[in-house]
Parts: sequence; C-alpha cells; structure tokens
Amino acid sequence: MKFEHSNLFKDVQMSGIFNDSKTFADAVPLNSWPQVCDLYDNKKPEDLKAFVKKHFKFRAQPELEALPDLRNVSQYIEVLWSRLQREGEAQDASSLLALPESYIVPGGRFNEIYYWDSYFTALGLMDCGREDLVQDMLANFCFLIDKLGHVPNGNRSYYATRSQPPVTALMVDLLWESKRADKVWLTIVTKALMSEYEFWMSGTDLLEKGHNSYRRVVKMPCGGVLNRYWDDEAAPRPESYREDVMDAKNFSEEQKQRFYRNIRAACESGWDFSSRWLENSKDLNSIKTTEMVPIDLNCLLYFMERQLSRCYKALGAEAQQVDFIKKAQARVKLIDTYMWQPKAKWYFDYDHGAQCQSSIESMAGVTPMFFEFVKNDRAQEMAERLMSDFLKPGGLVTTLCETDQQWDSPNGWAPLQWFGVKGLLNYGFNQDAHTVAQKWVDTLESSFIQTGCLLEKYNVVEKNKVAEGGEYIVQQGFGWTNGVVSRFYKLLRSS
Repeated sequence: MKFEHSNLFKDVQMSGIFNDSKTFADAVPLNSWPQVCDLYDNKKPEDLKAFVKKHFKFRAQPELEALPDLRNVSQYIEVLWSRLQREGEAQDASSLLALPESYIVPGGRFNEIYYWDSYFTALGLMDCGREDLVQDMLANFCFLIDKLGHVPNGNRSYYATRSQPPVTALMVDLLWESKRADKVWLTIVTKALMSEYEFWMSGTDLLEKGHNSYRRVVKMPCGGVLNRYWDDEAAPRPESYREDVMDAKNFSEEQKQRFYRNIRAACESGWDFSSRWLENSKDLNSIKTTEMVPIDLNCLLYFMERQLSRCYKALGAEAQQVDFIKKAQARVKLIDTYMWQPKAKWYFDYDHGAQCQSSIESMAGVTPMFFEFVKNDRAQEMAERLMSDFLKPGGLVTTLCETDQQWDSPNGWAPLQWFGVKGLLNYGFNQDAHTVAQKWVDTLESSFIQTGCLLEKYNVVEKNKVAEGGEYIVQQGFGWTNGVVSRFYKLLRSS
C-alpha cells in the first residue's frame, strides 16, 4: 500500500492541520512509513498534530527572502541559482525520488524538480555559463526515464503516475552543438528519447482495434493519431488531497473518478488550471482535460520526432531517421487539419469528445511558430494576432478568457513569453519579439523594486497588481522566471 492510501495520510490531510496539503505529502518519517502507519492504526492518538510532530520531520524551504541588498534583477538571479541548486542524494523514507546528479528546484513550496520547468530554467543556466548543470539535469531525466519509463511531473513518488509537457528533446537541443560528437552521450539520450516517445504513444496498437482513445493517444476522425494528457490514477492528488476531496464531495463515485483523473491530467499539462480544460470556463468541476487534444503537447511531440530523427542520423541509423521524419510530417498534417482556424488565424486545442475545435484562444496556439513548421504567410497572420490581442501592458497574456484560474487572463507566465518571443524571432519579426521581451522585463523589474524577488507568475493586464488564482499563494524564486528573463536580457543587449 502507498503511504497516500493509508488512514494516517488521509486523516492528516482532511484534518487541515497544515495550510498546504503538500506539506504532509513531502514529510519525512523518522521511521519507515509502514511502521508509523501501523502505530497509528493500532492506537489512534488523541492529539493528531502532536503525533505527526513526533514521527515526522519537515524540510525547510530555502530562505529566498533573506538575500543581501541587491541592486538589480540580474544580480538577484546570479545569487539565487546557488540557493535553488540541489545535489544528488541517496533515497530516504520520504516521497522524494533521489536523483544522481545536481538540479535546480523552482523555489517556494516547490522543493523538487519539475519536468517542464527545467527547460526554461536551463535557458538561464546556459546564458550564465552553467552548461555543466544543464548536463546534470538532462542526465537526471535519462535516469528517471530508465527507471520509470518517463520523466514524472516532479521527483516525488506521488507524481510518478503522470508526466508533464515533454521537454527532454529541447534539453538535448540546448546541448547539441557541444555534445553531439560524443557517441556515448548521443546513444544515452537517443535511448531515453525513444523510451519517452514510447510512453507517450503507448496504446496506439489498441486504436487500430476499435478504441477511440487509450491513455495518452487519441484516434482522430481520419484515423490518424494525436496525443492528450492523462494520469493512470483516478484518485485525489496527495499534494492537494483535501482540496480534491472537497471539490468532489457531491459527485457520484463514477463522477469522482472522472473528476480526479481530469484534475491530474491538467497537472500533467502544466496548465493547472485553465479554461482550456473546462466545459464551463467559470467552473473547475466541469473539467474535461482528457477529452482535449492539446496543440502545445502535439507540437512538443512533433519536435521529439524531429529530434529522434536527428539523433538516429548522427548515429548512422538511416531507417530510423527516415521513419521519424515521416512521423513528424504526419503529425504536422494532422495538427493543421484539426487545430488551425483560418478565421481566427490561430491554432486551437481539439475537443475529441465533441469532435470540434475548442473556443478558448490561448498562448499554446503559438507553439507551431516556436517549432517552425508554419508557412510564412500563416506566421504573418499569427504574429499580427499575437501583437494585437495577446500582448498586454505587461507581456503576453495566457488566454483571452478571464477566469479565477491561474492559467488564464490576466496572468502571464515566463514559459509562454519565451514561446511567443522565440516564435516571432523564428520568422524574422525581430522588432515585435524585442517589444514583447522588453514589456516582460519591465514588468519583472517593476515588481522587483516593490518585492525584492522574482515570482512564479505576473498580472500582465494591470501592471504592479499581484497575480491571483491557483491553489496556493504566488511563489517566490523562481526557476523558469529567472531563466527566461536571463534569455531576454541577452536578446535585448544584442539588439
């Protein structure tokens, strides 16, 4: 039995003795957790809080506020990297999955790696001469893929049933020029990418036997295959246990399982939560993530196919090289068929349950420009939409739908600024790219003057207003914010 299925875990999480459910999910038992659970089950204590304090310890969050008096954002980032760095460790009795090499955590309540965060963090590490740490982070991904078959949401046991937007191929791309001549490295990363690709495509054979969807694969109306987000478990998330149970309290058992799986799948998307996944944009209980075929996920898998083709070419495996080029080309054709909307001049998610495009316009739609498979005339139309509708005073807004969810308007997030800016640069819209980058830099610098730190997300519609939404307060640090703004400083200096 998993710790999160024990009576002790459920009772502590439902008691509300911790403000944040993640606190107990990350606790370290002083003895093995089966021993502590047996002790609890044999004689339930009168004082639950005292029992927990006696039998568990809690890792302190890094002291991000106690930084010296720093003059600017760049200096802050330089100092912070060491505070966010963790060394390889041995496995203990906690939920933390030990990793062999060093890595960067995002900051705040997030004291472990997060899969897709790591790529955006790596941009800044590359720019400050820490390629060695990027190599370590990629090595950790390869280790996790070898161990689990995929990179989990984060290196916690309770994250193991799901992944996040797959960025291992992007990490390989960052290191390609310096490492591709190393055949040992090339063999290791190719094997890891292939295993990860198989994870995302698992069940494709079942689609040929009459299933319309299975795990992360979906059969499109024409018979082609695209992908969705998923989680193999349909239960409350351990790190948000009480919140999930309370949200689902009025559901039938079947509805609860569907709700829990869709909540978990949204966490796999990295966009937890957004109107992209909701039937009713104002109601989280209407979540239907597994019915959506996301544009950004399928662009990431397109790039994985292209990267695998490049790896196999470098290894002299011509048949595999050609096979993955064909897979990538087939995916682009499906994306253009089902996700491009000529009237809106934008890419949308596809609702395979309703067999129509989503109505939510989001920054996920810019990822075809980021991965450079859009024709020039279409890119021109998309650039105009980006600058006229998504660009706000503080940067690019996440969606054009304003809700209470954190991955909607009025919030902006560092990864989406990078997707937008790089997409513009790819097609020669350099001035537009610089305009977006400068607005984001101005937002961060203005906030930094007030707070003395960088944050996970920002309100880009009303500058200097704190971003809201989500299941927790705005977190400080912050890995991907640091990485993307570092890349923007480099871009703006070169212009």
